[in-house]
Amino acid sequence: MIRSKMYITLLWFLLSCAVLAVTILAAVSFGAKEADLAAVWSAVFFYDPSVTLHTVIHDLRLPRVLGAAVTGAAFATAGALMQGVTRNPLADPGVLGINAGAACAVAISFALVPGISYSMLMGISFAGAALSTLFIMLLALSTKGGLTSLRLTIAGSVVAAMLHSLSTGIAIYFDLSQDLAFWYAGGVAGVRWEHLRILVPLVAATLLFSFVISRQVNFLSLGEETAANLGVKTGRVRFMALAAVVVLAGASVSVVGSISFIGLVVPHMVRRFVGVDYRLLVPMSGLWGAILLIWADFASRMVNPPREFAIGAMVAVVGVPFFLYLARQERREL
Repeated sequence: MIRSKMYITLLWFLLSCAVLAVTILAAVSFGAKEADLAAVWSAVFFYDPSVTLHTVIHDLRLPRVLGAAVTGAAFATAGALMQGVTRNPLADPGVLGINAGAACAVAISFALVPGISYSMLMGISFAGAALSTLFIMLLALSTKGGLTSLRLTIAGSVVAAMLHSLSTGIAIYFDLSQDLAFWYAGGVAGVRWEHLRILVPLVAATLLFSFVISRQVNFLSLGEETAANLGVKTGRVRFMALAAVVVLAGASVSVVGSISFIGLVVPHMVRRFVGVDYRLLVPMSGLWGAILLIWADFASRMVNPPREFAIGAMVAVVGVPFFLYLARQERREL
């Protein structure tokens, strides 16, 4: 029985990897100018800047698709970790205001330091995500009864609304509406190789770290008291998981803007197939987060070419109804 379950899990993992590979290939191949497999292979491994199609694939489509894959994996993994450590099925970096904190920090940096470098922008985005996380946790803990799913969701919604209003005020006062429109809507059109050189190693290391601590998150998802009885240092595990969430959300927002619902929807979809074991849920959420965001970006540029639809809106088309469904289920359990 155990061996059969292992084979099924391995099959799901291999199938997910295959779907991701096909998705990347399709997203790179199709667009305003279509390219066959031979052209994609040649552009990737035998790049010739004098060939127009090579330039389109190598300099525009490939970094865009890889950026969507990396940030999608980051958002989905962050959502899975948050749902585990908070035992809140509605937890997500976007829903709980962490993305809004990172985006607000980006708005402030645009206003005060025009022309800021990407590496500095990423650091500031981290700081915004960390501060918003700390504030949300303190706000939820300050009420009688401590940290509960409902209080955390309310606190995150309040903080997200406050930070969004602050970002809007900054944009109006400093005339940054055009510059910040990308960060509000979200998108991967501006991802370039210089961004990926910083983003990929950082996110990859954090994803690996998330997988390492997934066993402890498993215990924490059973409840504070149960985890403590099993010898888990709950405070340390929660801190490590939230640190990983801050890095994943902060890095992603600094590149593609504030995209919500990926971290909410994907872990719940994956649970249907691999169960509630976070040793499986964390890596599988990363894979399907990458797949979902690539398809959302592909749809955003194919709905009304040559114009592009906001990728955040494409994700919300799926995410909002799913969020309302989960909220209704959560209300029934209270």
